Amino acid sequence: MTNLRSSEAVTATADRSQPRAALPALCATQITSWGIVYYAFPVLNPQITTATGWSATATTAAFSGALLVSAVVGIFVGRVLDRRGPRAVMTSGSVLGVLAMLAIAHAPNLWSFTAGWLLAGVAMAATFYQPAFAALTRWWGADRVRALTVVTLAGGLASTVFAPLTATLAGHLGWRTTYAVLAAILAVVTIPAHALALRAPWPPAPVPPPQPGTHSGSVVRTRPFFVLATALTLNSFAMYAVVVALVPLLIARGAGPTAAAWALGLGGAGQTLGRTLYASFARRTGVTTRTFVLMLAGGITTATFAVVPGPFPLLVGIAIAAGMVRGNLTLLQATAVTDRWGTTHYGRLSGLLAAPATVASALAPFAGASLAGQLGGYPSLFTLLALVSAAAAVVASGGTPPLHTSRETASMP
Repeated sequence: MTNLRSSEAVTATADRSQPRAALPALCATQITSWGIVYYAFPVLNPQITTATGWSATATTAAFSGALLVSAVVGIFVGRVLDRRGPRAVMTSGSVLGVLAMLAIAHAPNLWSFTAGWLLAGVAMAATFYQPAFAALTRWWGADRVRALTVVTLAGGLASTVFAPLTATLAGHLGWRTTYAVLAAILAVVTIPAHALALRAPWPPAPVPPPQPGTHSGSVVRTRPFFVLATALTLNSFAMYAVVVALVPLLIARGAGPTAAAWALGLGGAGQTLGRTLYASFARRTGVTTRTFVLMLAGGITTATFAVVPGPFPLLVGIAIAAGMVRGNLTLLQATAVTDRWGTTHYGRLSGLLAAPATVASALAPFAGASLAGQLGGYPSLFTLLALVSAAAAVVASGGTPPLHTSRETASMP
């Protein structure tokens, strides 16, 4: 009876601590931040290279540099989030994101363009999923999976909204003015939303369970953590290389730039659809099984792109299916720490877990562009990426912490 009353008290406290405006605000800011800072680039890059004479390899390397910065800064951001919460981090990140987009829009040369992207990398670390996930995990407690699902459902619409919008703006305004307009949208939506909606008190970290092996330092040194980090790193490389390479693959197969951008956008709609299925899938599977299945499914959709030349509507259908898998993989990573090691050190552990995966996602666009030329085209690149996803699935099957069953049960609503 005492334990039951204690649990009810904790739940009631958690409910009172949930800021009502935070979830809708984070939905709006994730759509806008991802759509502008990330998804606009693969749409605009062909026009950037044509207008400036800079090589696609160089511009993609600048974008990759942003993701590398994000990986490094994300570790620091995770520690700050654990101690102080998301408001200052995400508001500052929004301001930096606006400044970065303006710097990119007005870059007179490739070096300035690259510097703008490096600044954007700091903004990514402070505004993308990692800080949003940390906020929802602490504020929503036992109900976190539902909150994470809602915000990632919204985030999945980022490419759906902004890939076509970016293509339309670029067709009328050019890439520089398009980035300036997008910077204005980013400022109007994200700065006030983060500053005003994330003001609730930051709850204290939950007391870690008495079982051994749940301290953040000891967790990082375990084999399951290393195996999971390796699998997520391989998977991130394949997944993000596919996202950035999809538009040139479709263009090489006869689609126009705007049609290819729509296909990328509809893949985002697939992410949203896929995320509606995650909670049910998670209830029916263990953490190792669902990690293996989802990573393997990502490899299958990538392989399908490699072998199916068309027609275009069929390729759009594959893009939607691939988006559904990506949507589930995002939630898989969002819950990876809590499903295995609890919520006490979520910010730090998720930052450390995400760092190598973010480095891989940073290298993916540059490596993909380079490998496509060396392999003889994008279909061969997609074949290689499918094999990388399959390798990630195999690696993921090799490590499960002994406490995962209790963690998983605790994380489900």
